[in-house]
Amino acid sequence: MKRRSLWPAADFPLSDSEHAELLKLLQPTFAGQLALNHLPVELNSELSGLYLPLAAWLNRHRPHCGPLLVGLNGSQGSGKSTLCNLLKWILEAAFDCRTCIISIDDLYLPKAARQKLAGEIHPLLATRGVPGTHDIPLGLDLLWHLKQVSAEETIEIPRFNKASDDRFPTRDWDLLRGPIDLILFEGWCVGATSQSEAELAQPINRLEEKEDADGRWRHYVNEQLIGSYRQLFDQLDLLVMLKIPDWEMVYHWRKRQEEQLAAHRGGSAVMGEIALRRFIQHYERLTRHQLAVLPEKADLVMELNREQRVTGIFPS
Repeated sequence: MKRRSLWPAADFPLSDSEHAELLKLLQPTFAGQLALNHLPVELNSELSGLYLPLAAWLNRHRPHCGPLLVGLNGSQGSGKSTLCNLLKWILEAAFDCRTCIISIDDLYLPKAARQKLAGEIHPLLATRGVPGTHDIPLGLDLLWHLKQVSAEETIEIPRFNKASDDRFPTRDWDLLRGPIDLILFEGWCVGATSQSEAELAQPINRLEEKEDADGRWRHYVNEQLIGSYRQLFDQLDLLVMLKIPDWEMVYHWRKRQEEQLAAHRGGSAVMGEIALRRFIQHYERLTRHQLAVLPEKADLVMELNREQRVTGIFPS
């Protein structure tokens, strides 16, 4: 099969013979992986020029000892989880690269801890998502153990229950047996950087204007990025960015997620339009900031169109 690649020709990470051999190995069962992830069968054509070379590019960066830690940044609804699942399958099937997926969402503080922050610092911190609402010591400890875990050792992977807006009890966490070759660490703010005081001065939307008029909330979030979150993101060996076309797509893609969730549950959407618009405004400032600055900082940028399809890949 002639490859149709989104990669710059000079950066394609496989020789023609390697590409053909691995494609022959993966193609028969790739459609099944798409079905497992509820993806359209049309994506089968993108194994050759997108998913396989991306997995090969990651595998090429593996160190001689210890796992590679890859951050995957992308806005809500951009397809981070799906991409991680497909990459894990390809890395393990084609490159014998034992891969684990960690979501920053599973590091959310328990509800009681966020309510405490809301009472002591700012009411908006009761809503999970922004820097300051994650358990960074838990994340640092988890990454340290993942990098050290050997064969026969088992690690508990924290999980967060979004339905109850609280952390699952420890007995319900996933168990992962070592060793690990590659860690995919995904999240909407993974790798995010702080803003300047001048950038924080004016509210960016109605939520900030009405509920954070004095800027306490956005300044607190920014301080977290300067401090403990920087320590967490400094652990990354590589940063990959899923770059959305514009901020407005977050609403449309997040709305689609709500509709899919409602269909799965056989009921109405969890959030109506007004509630959803307000909810995503919690993330607008930092999402816009990341769109402006992260493409220059990321090791690889994948540009998305409005249909959530990758239209270009740009390694640094």
